[in-house]
Amino acid sequence: QVHLVESGGGFVQAGGSLRLSCAASGLTFSRYGMGWFRQAPGKEREFVGGINWSGGSTYYSDSVKGRFTVSRDNAKNMVYLQMNSLKPEDTAVYYCAADSKGWIRNTATGYDYWGQGTQVTVSS
Repeated sequence: QVHLVESGGGFVQAGGSLRLSCAASGLTFSRYGMGWFRQAPGKEREFVGGINWSGGSTYYSDSVKGRFTVSRDNAKNMVYLQMNSLKPEDTAVYYCAADSKGWIRNTATGYDYWGQGTQVTVSS
């Protein structure tokens, strides 16, 4: 059974940093593209950033480009989201997702597995 478990969320002041982690099990992790999404209350789930199966390619939404970094460690079955210069509008539940195609997909449709999410709250 596949499990994706996010951690590292919390409460931070604007301008601060957080590092989210996503631990994967039950799948051949190194074959999967991984995405990070977020969903704020009353809003649709939106793509934040993603990384391909090898870690050699990343892609970000315009809203986080230059502030967030996605990385992965295939030996540990982990994917990370480093978030710097956080803004109140970054407040949301953050989810990691796995795509068996191996590439980066910037839409929620098509991902095979999802984590349960971790809350990030940024105060002004």
